[in-house]
Amino acid sequence: MGESRTELLAWLNDLLQINYTKIEQCGTGGAYCQIMDSVFGDVPMARVKMNAKHEYEFIANFKILQNIFRAHKVEKPIPVEKLVKCKMQDNLEFLQWAKRFWDTNYGGHEYDPVARRRGAPTDPPATIAPLAPSSRGSSGTLSAAGSRAGGRTPITGRRPGSAQPNEAVQNLQAQLREMSTHLEGLEKERDFYFSKACTISPLRDIEILVQQQMEVLESEGKDDPLLRDIQKILYSTEGQDGFEVPDQVAETLDEEETF
Repeated sequence: MGESRTELLAWLNDLLQINYTKIEQCGTGGAYCQIMDSVFGDVPMARVKMNAKHEYEFIANFKILQNIFRAHKVEKPIPVEKLVKCKMQDNLEFLQWAKRFWDTNYGGHEYDPVARRRGAPTDPPATIAPLAPSSRGSSGTLSAAGSRAGGRTPITGRRPGSAQPNEAVQNLQAQLREMSTHLEGLEKERDFYFSKACTISPLRDIEILVQQQMEVLESEGKDDPLLRDIQKILYSTEGQDGFEVPDQVAETLDEEETF
């Protein structure tokens, strides 16, 4: 049987002068690199990130470890894909192997882990866990909450915990202001044409009366210059405000101008 987790952590913290609290924290790869450095003394510790926080940094540390294994012909496969997920069981098994390897190959010489790290920080994350399962768990929690709430979205349009920017709200407010301005312009235009229509209607009544009186006079062989002048004034608005001269009257006016 290998050492327990408590024993392994005590040995690791004492050897490397670090303060790991979980076996999972070894998944960053830095501790494994420095264990090998305590044995061989030639690991490029300046390139090892003892306080790595991201998986790509973990992988970079394990690349260094693989190079050391290759250089010293250590016939031990490194399950990088499993270790960087920071699962306890995978890292426990690899740390147990590393401890046995150290017991067999460490020469008892003095080793200053802090000096080898050149004082680089070593504090690991408080909790390390794979991102994907955490996201799935959060999604599941939200789905369950949504089903309990009847799948309704809050009145504010935001789900709890969301951080939607105010830009969308500001854009909607700007569109509302623009529509209000446009509506105001339409109302003014409506009132303008309504007033025009009210003005044209009495003129049309006058035109009809004048035309009827002119027809009576013409049937009697008479003429009234005043009515002619009024008719000319009325028809001088042709093309304005939608007013058009009737064809019959237009022909009469053309004949008068010809003579």
